[in-house]
Parts: sequence; structure tokens; C-alpha cells
Amino acid sequence: MMVDEGRPRFQGPLGLTGRAPGPDLARGFMLLLIALANTPFYLYGRAHSVAGFHPVDGSVADKIVQAVLITGADMRVYPMFAFLFGYGLAVIYRRQAAAGVPEHEAFRLLQRRNLWLLVFGFVHALLLWGGDVLGAYGLCGLVLVWLFVRRADRTLLIWAGLGATVLFLLAAMSVLGAVAVLASDGAVQAGGGMPDFVTDSASADNVLAAAAGRMMLWPFLVLGQGLLGLAVPVAILLGFWAARRRILEEPANHRRLLWVTAVGGIAIGWAGGLPHALAHIGVLGGLDQVMWVFSTTQMITGLACGIGYVALFGLIGDRLAGRPLGPVGSAVSAVGKRSLTSYLGQSVLCAPLLAAWGFGLGAELDSATMALFAIGVWLVTVAFAVWLERRGKPGPAETLLRRLIYRDRRPAPVSEAPGRSRAG
Repeated sequence: MMVDEGRPRFQGPLGLTGRAPGPDLARGFMLLLIALANTPFYLYGRAHSVAGFHPVDGSVADKIVQAVLITGADMRVYPMFAFLFGYGLAVIYRRQAAAGVPEHEAFRLLQRRNLWLLVFGFVHALLLWGGDVLGAYGLCGLVLVWLFVRRADRTLLIWAGLGATVLFLLAAMSVLGAVAVLASDGAVQAGGGMPDFVTDSASADNVLAAAAGRMMLWPFLVLGQGLLGLAVPVAILLGFWAARRRILEEPANHRRLLWVTAVGGIAIGWAGGLPHALAHIGVLGGLDQVMWVFSTTQMITGLACGIGYVALFGLIGDRLAGRPLGPVGSAVSAVGKRSLTSYLGQSVLCAPLLAAWGFGLGAELDSATMALFAIGVWLVTVAFAVWLERRGKPGPAETLLRRLIYRDRRPAPVSEAPGRSRAG
């Protein structure tokens, strides 16, 4: 398919209808978890755990909230996001091939998307949120598309397995190291706390100082939590593989795999996070000098949990296929369709209100009230997404990204897309 200039007519972004429900529901729910997982970063002016951003003190309600988030959200959301990101890249690549776009042009389209996502992440970090993940996914996308998008399914699984094995071995060695520290009766002491630049973007009362703190933190996350952290690349590769089999688009054909992944992944994730949660709130005592061990155990169990969450929503999508989503499901799906806008919108709502350079509410809230604040922020993005959905409009961030990526800027009508259901 060629345009008058002799360039390929790319298969444009999906429209807002005719989509498989599972991925959009997963993205919408994921954004609630993102809000809950990110906002504790703004609880500045108090002592924090060595292995996270949660305060080490608080009321009973605060401890409950901290335990729930450590068990079910912390280090579980970004692998979920990464899997869906990889799945979406593979769907885009597949749709270009079905539209007759030459392979090298489809490859360039994906890389242009990843590059612009990296730019979005840089601007996001510079202006609002140093914990931005868009840059990490954009960089991982650039590398993994280059290395793997044309490779066989078996290759994807082998490399994903190798990455997961390395994460498991790192966690195992950390556990052995922690046991050695405890056996030495504390003779070996753990390092204390996080570097100041990690929390400067929340606690600095000067706008420029906060921006400098964010720009010191962001490259560390792009490389450390992203490309070199392994959990994100592994999740993206598994997303590539799953999209080739249309697992989320045709969940009825993959129910057994989805059940095993959902039950096993979530069980591993919650069981792996529970010791960290109990140690943090003081129920499991005697681990103060080895709290750093959970930084690695949470990575491997979080990878399993995040993919388990995706599988759960694949099963939910299977149950809802061909049925009305209802008001709640439709609202969550509307957010999922506009996940980029909703993600950036959270920072627009959070940073000026919570950071010290803004209204400084982060110093006044505690873990429980911050969780309520996070839920409120998510509900605001839900309301905005529903308003756009009723008008048949995509989110503004999605519109801008699509205009930067696609030459044909119109979403593809439902009738043009191959197959009966699509992931978005």
C-alpha cells in the first residue's frame, strides 16, 4: 500500500471501538496501582525504609496500607506495564505486516515510537516526576526491537528465561548474604538509606533544585530499573511472545495458560512480598540490618506478580467478551485506552500539590491519607477519560504521540483492521 509520494501507508493507530477488553482493563487498573505505588515517594520529611519509599513509622492504618502496597503493588506494577508495552509493540508490528508495509518500514515505525517515548519520558522527568518509566520503556524498546522483533518465538522465550534466571540468582545470593549478616550477630552492618538526590525532587522547596534532583534520578531509573534491571526487558520479551499468539486478544484459546499464569504469578508475588511487608511494619523482627535484601527479592517476585495481573485481566476479558462492560468496566477501560494521558495526568495532579516546591501536602499526609489521595487522583483521571470516551476522542498525549509517529494520522476504522478483536 503506497501513497502518492511513494512511501508506505502505515496501518494507523487503533480506534476506540472493536478492541479486546482485557488489555484496556489491565491498563486502567494498572494506573490505579501506579498512583498508589508512586505517591509514597512524596511523603518527605521523615525516615524511610532502606528498601523503599514507605515511612518506617505511622499509625495502625498507615502500617496496614504500607503492608498492602509492599505486598501487592511495589515492584509489581512496572513489569505489568512493561509486558503490556511489549505486547502493544508486537501488535503494531503485526498490523503493519498485515497492511502490506515493508518489514524495514514497520521496524522504523516501532523505533520512531520508542524514540519519541524516550523524549516524552525526559520531558516528564524534567518538569514533574523523576520516577518516570516512559524513558525506561522507550530505551528498552529501542534495544529489544532491534535485537528481537524479527527473532523466532523460541529465541524470545530462551532470552526471557535467561533474564529471569539471573534475577532469581541475584535474589538467592542476596538472601544468602542476609543470612550471613544475621548469623554474624550484626557484625556486618548494612548501608543506611537512599542518596539525597533520590528524594530531592519531592523535598526541595526550590523548583530548580527539584528539577536537578529529578534529572539525576531519571537516568538511573532508565538504565537501572529499565534496561539493566532485567525485569522490564524480560517482561517486554514475554509481551512480544504473547502478542504473536494473540493471548490477550483471543483469551478463550489460552484459558489454561492464563489460569496457570494468573494463579501462579500472583501467588508468587504476594508470597514474596509478604516477608518484606511484615519486616517493614515490625511484625517480623530482627531484620533491620538486612532490609536491603528485599530490593532483589521484590524484583523477581514482582516480575511474576505483574505478569500474573495481566493474565488475570486476560481471563476477565474472556468473561466479558461480547458482553457490555457495565459502567465500572467501561470507565476503567476508558482510562486504559488513554493510559499515556492518564499516567502523565497523575504527575500533573500530584507534583504541584504534594512536592515541597508546590503546596507541600506530602509533608502533612501519612501513608493512609496518601493512599486516599492516590485513589482520588486516579478517579479524576477516570472522570476525564470517561468524558473523552463519550465524545469519541483519544487522550491528548496519545494524539500528540500518534501525530509524531504516524504519517497517516487517522485511527484505523474497525473494518480495516485484520482479525475480530484487537489489543490496542
